[in-house]
Amino acid sequence: MESVRQSKVARLIQKDMAELLRAESKNLFGGAFITVTVVRVTPDLGLAKIYLSIMGTKDKEVTLKAVKSNGVVLRKKLGMMVGKQLRIVPELNYYIDDSLDYAMRIEELLKKS
Repeated sequence: MESVRQSKVARLIQKDMAELLRAESKNLFGGAFITVTVVRVTPDLGLAKIYLSIMGTKDKEVTLKAVKSNGVVLRKKLGMMVGKQLRIVPELNYYIDDSLDYAMRIEELLKKS
């Protein structure tokens, strides 16, 4: 079960990371549309798992690798944004959120039957 502090930190990171990715998308990721869908923070607030929905690109894995390779820059910029609220910016791990693709696949299968 997630504590109140964890959920507050997760919402803060989600909001600011979404804004950061929107601002940096054209420069770093070739204009791909990246949305932060979910952020999960560990109880010690040392690690944040960020789930991204990537659209506007043919290969999502390449875009995810670009996000991961720019992870140090993104964490530093996030730290400047949340520096007054958080003492330590958690380590950031990025994952592709495929729940939308999964839902579309289920819907497609239900239409066939």
